[in-house]
Amino acid sequence: MAVAPPPKRGRIVRAIQLAVVGAIALTLIAMAVFPEWIAPSDPNAISLTDTLKPPSAAHWLGTDQLGRDMLSRVVWGSRVSLFVAFCAVLLAGIGGGLFGIAAGYLGGVADAVAMRLADIQLALPAVILALVLVGAIGFSMFNLILVLSLANWARFARVTRSEALTLRQRDFVLLAKLAGASTPRIVLTHIVPNVVNTFIVLATLDIGIIIILEATLSFLGLGVQPPTASWGTMIADGRGYLETAWWICAVPGTVLMLAVLSANLLGDALRDRLSPTMLRAW
Repeated sequence: MAVAPPPKRGRIVRAIQLAVVGAIALTLIAMAVFPEWIAPSDPNAISLTDTLKPPSAAHWLGTDQLGRDMLSRVVWGSRVSLFVAFCAVLLAGIGGGLFGIAAGYLGGVADAVAMRLADIQLALPAVILALVLVGAIGFSMFNLILVLSLANWARFARVTRSEALTLRQRDFVLLAKLAGASTPRIVLTHIVPNVVNTFIVLATLDIGIIIILEATLSFLGLGVQPPTASWGTMIADGRGYLETAWWICAVPGTVLMLAVLSANLLGDALRDRLSPTMLRAW
């Protein structure tokens, strides 16, 4: 039974929403890639004569307790947050995705062991796991990316495993087996390409989760270390000035919210667009 396409007005509203979200996402990406061109000043430049200045023509988003320009710190902080999120999602996605595909295609003991490991990881709160790992191996940018990847690989593994379980029963996979194709060749040429769409959607949705987790660790002092600008450390710096200088927390908090919201909405849009089971007309 065919599903009627959404009304024209609904499509227009959806297009406007996607345009706004896309504009926010592109702005954040531009900030992360070209901060030296966008930031008006050095994010770590201290000016004790300009401490706790409210937003003005000189400092569009105000200054913090050390007189550092908030706009510059937000712009440079986007590079740290988005770079960490992108690398962590890529590492967790590739590692967890291949792990899940192998478990689903091979089945049996390998599948059981892999899924029990994923269950153990999912049973542990991501923040608690990340806190323990950072405390154990110490802080560096590489360690932070590794910790965030270890805290999120299981989500990719479970989703790709369910896809592989379905795909291994499809005719083209069975024919490849009959033709004598090896397991690595079947996985790389028949399983992986059919999981790419799901991987892209899941990775987009996971970026928002990683951004929040990185900001949480930085807020607690176990993520990006001062004086490097990071949205989480900026929020932590401003928590003691909420009554007198609200913008120190509000500015990075708002940017953080917009980044996560745009990632989630783009992920939803990609899911609707790429999922072969969606009947919604575009």
